[in-house]
Amino acid sequence: MYTKSFVLCMTDQRSSMDFRSLYYFTVVAQELNFTRAAEKLGMSQPPLSNAIKGLEQDLGVTLFVRGKRRLQLTEAGSLLLHRSNQMLSLADKTRSDLAHMESGGLTGTISLGMVEGRAPYIASRWIKGFHEEYPLVRYQMWNGSSDDVLERLTRGLADLAVIAVPFDNEHLESIVIGQEPWIAIIPKGHVLAQEEGETVSLATLSKYPLIVPRRPSRIEAIRNWFGGIGKEPDIICEMSNYIDAVALSEQNVGISIFPQTTYTPNQHVVSKVIVDPAKIVEYVLVWPKGQRQGALVREFINYVSDFMEEDRMHSDKFRVKEKEFEIPEGAQIL
Repeated sequence: MYTKSFVLCMTDQRSSMDFRSLYYFTVVAQELNFTRAAEKLGMSQPPLSNAIKGLEQDLGVTLFVRGKRRLQLTEAGSLLLHRSNQMLSLADKTRSDLAHMESGGLTGTISLGMVEGRAPYIASRWIKGFHEEYPLVRYQMWNGSSDDVLERLTRGLADLAVIAVPFDNEHLESIVIGQEPWIAIIPKGHVLAQEEGETVSLATLSKYPLIVPRRPSRIEAIRNWFGGIGKEPDIICEMSNYIDAVALSEQNVGISIFPQTTYTPNQHVVSKVIVDPAKIVEYVLVWPKGQRQGALVREFINYVSDFMEEDRMHSDKFRVKEKEFEIPEGAQIL
């Protein structure tokens, strides 16, 4: 999170929209009360009110609806709060990176975005070893959809990201870091859950209501997957969050189709690898192509590259997390 000392020194007298006023605005937006915000900032209320008025005049918008006891953010205020948090976070990260360059030591913070699911299991394998070599390094990790993760990467709010193929390889460098099969998450009381075996055919799944990832490219790929065997999937729900998809399957709404790494076993559902034909998801670590990385990020990328190369050489299971399912032979990337 951005530091108060940094934003208070980064001022621009030519405009009311500087780091100081944005920081003041975010505190007022959090408290929704000028008195409490002023106390939190260690200043009197009149200068704070004037700073917000100046910001509104500079931007030509109203940021707050001023009630008798409580403020309320306008639509413009909500947008500015979102953007302010991004700008202040980037400013603080820039300060940290500059301090790192000046000191010459391998310290600082790595910001790593990950697709929702079990991506932390992927990153934990590297961070453990990297932290042992560089104990002063700190990490900021967060989950989101592929679109959210890539947007933050593009905006410079993240150094690296773990996403699933396909991706824009024209603008991103990448390292392949793992593969897992696509599975069906079936309600425990469903007829398919009662059948023996750890696999279920795609043709069989075409007979039942399905819950799939919401990402447009994923939906298209799943339709093509079924189309390849002359079937049409009965997609009744598209979910951006895999946890919610599993919850729907638990309630017998439908069968969820997701990568295995997004699934945490529980007593209410049964999971089976989808076959005939089987498909896999491939995960990659990505960063902007052609962009000069700091020494810390470059060292981390090199560490991950060496780690994955050794992993491939010494293991016949190039997996995100060791679990009960094997990747079916001949499975292609979806």
